[in-house]
Amino acid sequence: MKLTKEQLITALSAEYEYLCHDDFDPDMDVSPEDYRVMLTQMSMNELIEETSTGEHFSLEEYLNTWTS
Repeated sequence: MKLTKEQLITALSAEYEYLCHDDFDPDMDVSPEDYRVMLTQMSMNELIEETSTGEHFSLEEYLNTWTS
């Protein structure tokens, strides 16, 4: 599977927006825009770690969930 940094950023951003949709606390959470900026500053390994994928939920499954 060929993976790009932009694919990971897109998926992570989509997940973050989903999680913040009903439970965003401006005093504790960064805005979705600021989160995306933070993601752009991460390495590929850091982005992959940020997905929390592993044995039970693969990176491919994660990408399919958040980029479809």
